[in-house]
Amino acid sequence: MPLKKIPRQVVLLGLVSLFTDIASEMLYPVTPLFLTTVLGASMAVVGIIEGIAEFTAGFLKGYFGRLSDKINKRSIFIKIGYGISAIVKPLPGIFPFIPTVLFSRVTDRIGKGVRTAPRDALLASYADSGTNGKGGNTGAIFGFHRGMDTLGAALGPVAALVLLHFHPGDYVLVFLVAFLPSVIAVGFTTLVKDKVVSVAQKKREQFSVVWKNSPSQYKTVIYLITAFSLVNSSDVFLILKSQNVTHSSTLAILGYIFYNLIYAGASYPMGKLSDKLSKKKIFILGLIIFSAVYFGFAIAPDLDYIWGLFILYGIYAASTEGVAKAWVSDLIPDHNRATAIGLLTMLSSLAMMLGSLLTGILWDKFGSAIPFLASSVVSMIVALILLFIKEDSQ
Repeated sequence: MPLKKIPRQVVLLGLVSLFTDIASEMLYPVTPLFLTTVLGASMAVVGIIEGIAEFTAGFLKGYFGRLSDKINKRSIFIKIGYGISAIVKPLPGIFPFIPTVLFSRVTDRIGKGVRTAPRDALLASYADSGTNGKGGNTGAIFGFHRGMDTLGAALGPVAALVLLHFHPGDYVLVFLVAFLPSVIAVGFTTLVKDKVVSVAQKKREQFSVVWKNSPSQYKTVIYLITAFSLVNSSDVFLILKSQNVTHSSTLAILGYIFYNLIYAGASYPMGKLSDKLSKKKIFILGLIIFSAVYFGFAIAPDLDYIWGLFILYGIYAASTEGVAKAWVSDLIPDHNRATAIGLLTMLSSLAMMLGSLLTGILWDKFGSAIPFLASSVVSMIVALILLFIKEDSQ
């Protein structure tokens, strides 16, 4: 699908995500540094905060995905979800305490939980679905959206670095300024509209029926992505590892920006490639790259090594995040899509919550190498299992 043929509503959702991520990612790499260097938090506390935040988002993604299908509405959840996240962005800047950071992160994730599955289902409704993860243009649609989202994730840290350059150590200012792009994003949500579906598509089923009637390939995707998510901890640990290697908060944030630029640039091409080759193959490629990256971070000796790992990490992210949702969208009909995507994102988020908590504890007790090596090994095992499962038997 050429970029010029991307539907208007998909472009609008891309703009919403662009400005939301500018705001979120101004804060994402700054927050762990703010917690550890200003507020004196330990790595375990960082892991607990991230874990609670992911648990909240994960639980709500499943609930609101199902609710969106039941009432046949998407845009209302998008407006509410992005609005909630915008309101709490500046709070740690106004009240710079660990409990405030926890409250802000959790409430921000509540907003994400409300909007994610309905938004992804709305994106899929504007795509031509493939069959069993092959064909169609869902990969291109989700790849475009991920690209816009991740471009914001690159611009946000740049904005944070510029602010910190002129106001060194003033993390509070970053929290306050992040409110502006959030407001712009909320403005764009007012233009987002639901896609009208036919009466025949509006029949709703109980969740147990949806699960029972789901293709085995969808269930395989759920099981294996959940297993992988247990070792796919929060990216804040990559930032902190980079800081340990480079001994510079600025270089750590620059590495994260570099990763997001690679991610943004690769998302649309990898999405299109997944439409052509199959979502499964591209997803497996992403898992293998992830394994190599985490092994590299476990033994990373210097800055040059870190840059190479962030390049690969960007390609991994472009090969998995949007591709997984496109894969599910190919397998599940429109009227149950928010439920299906909500279940996927709920389980993976809950698993990431446990993974983040465990990573923080292991890091405090044994150093950074152990959790990174464990992630490398488990992700490779998941990739091999998926590789040897035949697509026609899923």
